[in-house]
Amino acid sequence: MLSPSKHQEEYDNPFSNSASIDPFQDAAYIEPDLDLTGQSTVNTQPAQASPQPTTAPAGPTGSSTSTTRQSEQPLDTNISAYSGQDTLDEPVTVTISRDLKKVGNKLLQVLHPNGDRDVLRDWDLWGPLLLCLTLAILLSIRAPDNQAVSIFTSVFVIVWLGAAVVTLNAKLLGGAVSFFQSVCVMGYCLFPIVVSAIVATFVRLIWVRLPVSIVTFAWSTYASIGFMSESQIHLQNRRALAVFPLFLFYFVIAWLVLLS
Repeated sequence: MLSPSKHQEEYDNPFSNSASIDPFQDAAYIEPDLDLTGQSTVNTQPAQASPQPTTAPAGPTGSSTSTTRQSEQPLDTNISAYSGQDTLDEPVTVTISRDLKKVGNKLLQVLHPNGDRDVLRDWDLWGPLLLCLTLAILLSIRAPDNQAVSIFTSVFVIVWLGAAVVTLNAKLLGGAVSFFQSVCVMGYCLFPIVVSAIVATFVRLIWVRLPVSIVTFAWSTYASIGFMSESQIHLQNRRALAVFPLFLFYFVIAWLVLLS
């Protein structure tokens, strides 16, 4: 049987003498990371890297050493995947001469429509703009002074608005034709009619101007239909609805040249 003294010592109340016990002296006390003032008691300085890189020991084949050497080599930041022609630093004369050469090749293709039809697939609007300006200037020169501006504006609007309307008509009918490519083709095919306007500027005889206007009108219509036939080949019975506005477009312009 246990004595009272031993039983009291073994089951002594730990809270009875809490005032006399210093909690900081207890071996089981854990110091917090942040004290009451908010300052951390943990060292926050980052560990300094070793001045010498640690390399893994090379194996029998030496693969670890080669991998480490490859990782130490700097990356080449000057590699460029673009290998095309840089035209930013070339002279302006070179750029203009190259564009004029492309325009000339497309004009020759209009004169020979059965040749390489892929030339006009690389569309541009410089050639149609030059032809439209030339035609408007030629027709306004021979007009009276009070009508020169209105004729110039009318020709300019008829050419561009007519080309846009014909293209939209072909697209609404289901033709797989690009808008700007169609405008480019119709603009370049004005070249025979522009030649007719140049002839009409110097020749006043109607029996000379009439055959020239008819031939150039037929040539422009034939060339444009030939270039655009590939995009309208699947229209089948609706192909005439796409060709008729094209026929009307060149007929109006050729009629203006004949009457000027």
